[in-house]
Amino acid sequence: MKKTVIAVCLAGLLSTSASMAQSNTVHDIQQQWAQISYQMPEDKQLDALKTLIDTAKQRVADNPGDAASLTWLAIVQASTAKAKGGLGALDYAKAARDNFKRAIELDETVLEGSALTSLAALYHKVPGWPVSFGDDDEAESLFKRALEVNPQGIDVNFFYAEFLFDDGDYQQARHYLEKASQAAPRPDRPLADEGRHKAIDELKARVDKKLG
Repeated sequence: MKKTVIAVCLAGLLSTSASMAQSNTVHDIQQQWAQISYQMPEDKQLDALKTLIDTAKQRVADNPGDAASLTWLAIVQASTAKAKGGLGALDYAKAARDNFKRAIELDETVLEGSALTSLAALYHKVPGWPVSFGDDDEAESLFKRALEVNPQGIDVNFFYAEFLFDDGDYQQARHYLEKASQAAPRPDRPLADEGRHKAIDELKARVDKKLG
């Protein structure tokens, strides 16, 4: 089964689950997600992400109609699906899909197209019918919309390159990887940038091997 996704965002080390629950601004959730994703051992990530879902849900409850809060709830849910894996991941993936859609309905440009990018990646990564809702046509449509919103963004260019690589279009994948590698640094998201550039370099190596 394909992994469920995401990619995508900040720094800071949390020592306990309780510390995660104490603050729930969007920035706090970004920081906590990045620490879990990039600094925490894989066997610890699932429980930490489940706790962060609760924090993000409270953020959404406290800020109804806030597209950024919904986007980050969905990102955490998608990451939880990835960490869980297997059929048990599908409920988290579906919840993420629904919350990305809600965020996009409120503001398609939220977080420089992050909801569009993440939903596109989710559609690409999850299994298709009859197991789940995966759909590469829908994924490509969403990627193109995200690129219109944020044509120079590191995440959208990386995830679209990954999509193209999986589709066997290695030349175009290399093109979008170059765009991703040249994206402007995000001063408030150094850990996310570090992790994304590592992923870019790894995918470049795979593309170059295919291109010979």
